[in-house]
Amino acid sequence: GKSEISKSIDDTVIYGPLFVDDLQTDLDRVEEIYLHDYRDRYKPGFEHEDKDPKRRPISPRRSLGSVIKLLTPSPSYKDEYNEWLADIPPRILALVFIIKRFYRDYWGENWRDYISVDEIDGAAGHEVKIYDRRIIASYLRMGFDEVGKWRIFKVRQDFIATEKIQVEDDITASVVVPMRCIAGCQGSVRGEHSVKLVTNCEYRLFQRPDDAIIPGFDKQAEADIAKPGNYLANYEPLKGDKLAEVVEDVLTFNNFSAPMKKRLQQAYEDQSGYVVSSAHPRLIDGKPSKNPRYLQDRQDLTDPIRNYIAEMGARFHRRLKLDQPMCHPVDAILTGRRNNPPQPGMRPLAVYNPIHYQELPELFMDFICSLTGKSPSTTGAGSEGALTKGPFNALRPTIDLNNALVSYILTGYAGYSSSAGHVGPDVRVDHDISLLIPEIWSRLSDVQRSPEVMIDNGHLEQLEDFEHEGRIVLASRLGYRITDRFVHSFLGKIFDNPKAVFTEAILKPETQGIEVFIDGIDNIVEAQRNVAQQYLDDGSIEDACPPIRALLYIMAEGEYQNKKVQHPDIRAMFTRDYLLQSDWYQERLKTRRNREANLWQRHISYLEDFIDQPGYADVIEEMKITDRLAKARERLNYVQNADYILLLEGTLGADSLGLEG
Repeated sequence: GKSEISKSIDDTVIYGPLFVDDLQTDLDRVEEIYLHDYRDRYKPGFEHEDKDPKRRPISPRRSLGSVIKLLTPSPSYKDEYNEWLADIPPRILALVFIIKRFYRDYWGENWRDYISVDEIDGAAGHEVKIYDRRIIASYLRMGFDEVGKWRIFKVRQDFIATEKIQVEDDITASVVVPMRCIAGCQGSVRGEHSVKLVTNCEYRLFQRPDDAIIPGFDKQAEADIAKPGNYLANYEPLKGDKLAEVVEDVLTFNNFSAPMKKRLQQAYEDQSGYVVSSAHPRLIDGKPSKNPRYLQDRQDLTDPIRNYIAEMGARFHRRLKLDQPMCHPVDAILTGRRNNPPQPGMRPLAVYNPIHYQELPELFMDFICSLTGKSPSTTGAGSEGALTKGPFNALRPTIDLNNALVSYILTGYAGYSSSAGHVGPDVRVDHDISLLIPEIWSRLSDVQRSPEVMIDNGHLEQLEDFEHEGRIVLASRLGYRITDRFVHSFLGKIFDNPKAVFTEAILKPETQGIEVFIDGIDNIVEAQRNVAQQYLDDGSIEDACPPIRALLYIMAEGEYQNKKVQHPDIRAMFTRDYLLQSDWYQERLKTRRNREANLWQRHISYLEDFIDQPGYADVIEEMKITDRLAKARERLNYVQNADYILLLEGTLGADSLGLEG
């Protein structure tokens, strides 16, 4: 789901009218909700969660988000109040929130006068109007039910999708720098932690638009594929009868967005050559390919105005002049998981709820193994190699693992992950959650995103090892997962009825079947054990830094130096203080300095050799080679200074690659 995290959720928004049963009866129920006394709804000890509980829902002193929280069941509320909330039909809640959204002070107690329906054939209609204008409601799909029907939920009437600018996909260059190096040009301040800066290395992104199989659903993919000059893979070439079948199916054809419809219609009328439809992958053995691909031009290059607006907005917010440098450090990392239910020949991997947080030891066990469910992009389930780079990596994976761990420790980024595919064996979500996560995260402050704060507030719960049929199931490998308190606190920023979106079956996948849940955990633990054993067997563990070495032994053998992963000494190895004081990190800094010194020495030798060649006097003067040589010597002296190591603190340093020391 990493590509989907970068895509706009706008294309997936469904628009439709808002219906009532009998308007006056429904408004009576709404009025009852507005007049209800909410002061006594909390259990003892939770009263602080509402700073002014006597505020009425219709009051301008209570926001729409506050009203949604007020009317969403919560563990903080008394049981009888939650039961009262459960009896409110969804259509009534939607009406409560719609009226709240459009309410104006001058309506006063006469707000009912502004809500109406048309009269149709002498009877009251059902389509809600405000100010005599039809209300258009917005909905989002969040997965599928057991028979494959869409689970659709109404979003807040004031919901506006975040504007996303995708700046990377598969190939990215990154650097970790101390905060002091970018002082004045960054956004949020991260205290003592370093930050990661990234830049894209691709002009085109290799996309697999899964939802484009539904005509009109992925409008961006349809617009891209309708353009000329595309590189396409695994799409069916349409002409003649095949093309006629698509275009003449009027009901389906009209669901396509305008660019794709125009492209297909034009090809149909021209009756020459082939054309591709975004909804028709190539047929292989009579079945549509599940891996259609196309190269998408980067949108920040094809539509630079969005990038410009984002940059200028950031400059205004940070009060940076046009001639001042500005950078956008990474401020959150959200990895994606591909999960699958049990299938013939494939064990389950659907034990994660929508969002998990893992501390570094558990997170890096996952990274080392990088276990994936079945994806259209892969030939099967299993390990994709450390950090999913197995098929592409010519270096020992320990090198990337060492670098990644140092990066995480120095930057302090939290190890959150989101689920794609399935949540539990029964709930299919595809990439719907991946699209949703940035909408949630962008609406949270840095403090609210902090895992420590989330744990303190009950938004995250830790999974503990448990006994089942006489043996221990290592559920702690899954880390922490979001709770109903998270849903109550944050999903109301997007949905009218948050509790219905992430139900108990989704928040606690084990309720869908404990045996499948346990088999999924066993699948993870066994895969981690097998992968770690390979590091021990082939000797690549010798290149691992001490924390990674400890994890590999724990994954393979259950403990390291007679200590399990929960031991304080093991946990301490993943802290910033330990890293900065460790000999192996200091060696990384020295390796970096030595390589820089060697690089500048090579530059100097090359320039000196060039100057010594006869017949190049004019070129030497024109290109200012002598000045360049002086700068290279100056840089070499700077790098060789003993204090240079201190300046490197907070960077990755450099891995020895098993070649030095």
